[in-house]
Amino acid sequence: MMFTSFDDFSFLKILSFLKAHESEFLSGQDMSDILKISRVAVWKDIKKIRSLGYKIESKQNLGYRLVDSSELLLPWEITQNLNTKFLGKRVYYFDSTDSTQNFAMEIASNDKENGTVVISKKQTGGRGRMKRKWKSPTGGIWMSIIIHPKFDVSYTTLVPIATSLALCMAIEKILKIKPELKWPNDVTLKGKKVAGVLVDTSIISNEIENVVLGIGINFKIKPHELASTIKKTPNFYGVATLVKKNEKALPLVQQFLYELENVFQLINSRRIKKIKSEWTKRSSTIGRNVSIITGEGNVNGKAVKIDSDGALIISKGKKAEKILVGDITYDQ
Repeated sequence: MMFTSFDDFSFLKILSFLKAHESEFLSGQDMSDILKISRVAVWKDIKKIRSLGYKIESKQNLGYRLVDSSELLLPWEITQNLNTKFLGKRVYYFDSTDSTQNFAMEIASNDKENGTVVISKKQTGGRGRMKRKWKSPTGGIWMSIIIHPKFDVSYTTLVPIATSLALCMAIEKILKIKPELKWPNDVTLKGKKVAGVLVDTSIISNEIENVVLGIGINFKIKPHELASTIKKTPNFYGVATLVKKNEKALPLVQQFLYELENVFQLINSRRIKKIKSEWTKRSSTIGRNVSIITGEGNVNGKAVKIDSDGALIISKGKKAEKILVGDITYDQ
């Protein structure tokens, strides 16, 4: 099942009608008359809306009333009241897909897809950094975002830092909790991973054609179940869930898109110090003794700061080393 924010689904007229009269019952006959569709069509649309997780109360001789919205991250819900200029204006939603990242990369070069969000209830072939598998159970937020950046190719390595910062800020504002940032692109809660970022970049003639951000968020999952399936993954350091109670993911997604657009604007205007400062304030990495597995071997030392390109600066006695890519663990 796939829905988009730009297709005209018949049931959306009924849904918007119910939303506009949220506290009152609407008769099937009235909706039939106003929308100029048959009573059977009204009933079929109500059935479809319910199948998408909306709670609709029905009473004989009164009609239908919307009681609660769906928990699914449906396209028309994401675009409604979204406070961004270009991010999230086009949305593709899948009930299940192999990978939102794969689909996003297929369409990323199309000019009209700048800012497009691809989101799925679950993924069967999600992937993380370094070609690792990414488990994507129902209850998480699994999404990819297409961006056609204006900034120079030299800022590409800053993108994971900026994206994880935007997510951290959104979590703080919506859920009122304070996660931490683990270099280069993890969001953690009490030392355990709650989200990660994957970046695929298309560069042509030393210019960025597009960037596809893959974001996996353990929004409302069962950590013990997930941990049991991935604990043998290299560099596993535990998983956590952002919420356990009945909270909806939509406000977090909308706030994240808003924060992400703002952070990317900082890169566009070359206000990199602001990104470094905000990231460092939330970092669990800076000031720690760390071990990093890189393509050239292992590096040990104290994490001092991040550079303007998102690289981690490691102090080794009187020497300093700059690490752009690697798997990091904290030394006790």
